Amino acid sequence: MGRDIRTVGVIGLGTMGAGIAEVFARSGLRVVAAEIDEAAVERGRSTLTGSLERAVSRGRLEAADRDAALERVDFAVGLDALADVDLVVEAAPERLDLKRRLFADLDRICRPEAILATNTSSLSVTEIAVATRRPGQVLGMHFFNPAPVMKLVEVIHTVVTDREVVTAVQELCARLGKTAVTVGDRAGFVANALLFGYLNDAVAMYEGGHASREDIDAAMRVGAGLPMGPLTLLDLIGLDTAYEILETLYRRGGRDRRHAPAPLLRQLVTAGMLGRKTGRGFYPYDTSGPAPETGAGSAPGESVAARAVATVGVVDHQAAAQALAAGGYEVVTATRDALAPVAVADLVIAAADDVEAARALFAELDGRCRPGAVLASATPRVPVIECAMATGRPSDVVGMAVHRGALVEVVHTVHTSPEALATARAVATGADLTAVTCADRAGFIVDALLLPHLNDAVRMVEVGYATADDVDAAMRLGCGYPVGPIGQLDAIGLQSVRDGLRAIYRQRRDPSVAPAALLEHLATAGQPLSGSAAG
Repeated sequence: MGRDIRTVGVIGLGTMGAGIAEVFARSGLRVVAAEIDEAAVERGRSTLTGSLERAVSRGRLEAADRDAALERVDFAVGLDALADVDLVVEAAPERLDLKRRLFADLDRICRPEAILATNTSSLSVTEIAVATRRPGQVLGMHFFNPAPVMKLVEVIHTVVTDREVVTAVQELCARLGKTAVTVGDRAGFVANALLFGYLNDAVAMYEGGHASREDIDAAMRVGAGLPMGPLTLLDLIGLDTAYEILETLYRRGGRDRRHAPAPLLRQLVTAGMLGRKTGRGFYPYDTSGPAPETGAGSAPGESVAARAVATVGVVDHQAAAQALAAGGYEVVTATRDALAPVAVADLVIAAADDVEAARALFAELDGRCRPGAVLASATPRVPVIECAMATGRPSDVVGMAVHRGALVEVVHTVHTSPEALATARAVATGADLTAVTCADRAGFIVDALLLPHLNDAVRMVEVGYATADDVDAAMRLGCGYPVGPIGQLDAIGLQSVRDGLRAIYRQRRDPSVAPAALLEHLATAGQPLSGSAAG
């Protein structure tokens, strides 16, 4: 027999809790909103009321519906007011000891059939559940901020959660107009487990001086199509919150190196630079002092005059040819077997699939192209230095990888001259493309961050934790991705992603970035992940 959830309790009326209470109230449920004292209640009331007012002012809610929603919410001090609710959602701070105490109290106060849910984003739901005498009635109900807007709810069951409890919450999510992704109790669930490995990788990239914070963020927005750069997103989340989530993921998730917090993150937290909420994080948000200069500074060549480029040659790279031609350059194209047309070019962009082919190609270009011409490798999985050392002009060799017809990664080696780097950047910006600069590293910026992130999603599907559809739904609806990671992986091509990961692994020697076995198998079979049995 199904459960009829009519009255919901919400514990904790910070931004998240007030948003959850608003979601329930706007969907027609009675809400008991509980806080620790009168001051906290009034803050929560103000937050909820302000959110409803903004919805009315933006035309998303009628004034009558605002009034009706407020009428459905009863504000209370303490937990005793929750004695008769059908469901409680706890949105207290992310401290396991606090949540266990709250659930032990709720177990005593609430009706025996009441469902107890936690909004935790990373803590163990099982450890919270066993603080009660009704672990079968306990689950996770993880909303995303801002709760009234974001459509995803992760529903987390433990090994002892009753099936009818899970079903009741899934049906409730549908009533709320939310998409429920149901998974087991694992560190980070779907969204955080995938998101924070990628964010942590970006911090390590900045800390290592591989690229500037601005270029890392621009690369992932423009080149990968993500809604926000990783370092900007971390500042928005709060670096202290991010650090604690990563610590939890690392401890509970098998001590995966991708979740071991980058040292820089800990340093910023210790220094009180927590992001937007303190005015400084990876970026400055106030004028009281400088932001930390801990990553890459100016790239070599940024203040050096570029060489004149009238003609650009492109070898086996249609996307680069189209982007530069659209930007106004005279473009001559060639193939690996017919290089003569690019001999007159001032800059030549060439693509090759592997190191051996790239070395042979650049050795031949060196003999054909005029002195002073800049030679650029367009393949992120081939080290640019390999191309450079196959020529007699290593100082004139750079990397130039084009992404989405909008971004150019300009890559320098230890030999690249400032003039050659400045020339490559000038060509990119002259074509009205976003240019970012980085050091020579497998994957450059975009692939170095994106491909391991997609690989993490494949591993999640591989072990049966979530379906391909649920992984994509979680990242689209919970993190604002325009396309989920599985859909993005299929669009790029499994073989291309696999080969890129192999190159990254060869350089890093980190098992966490080696291609997942499922990815290797499907790439070999030529079958997309979204249509495989694993999905």
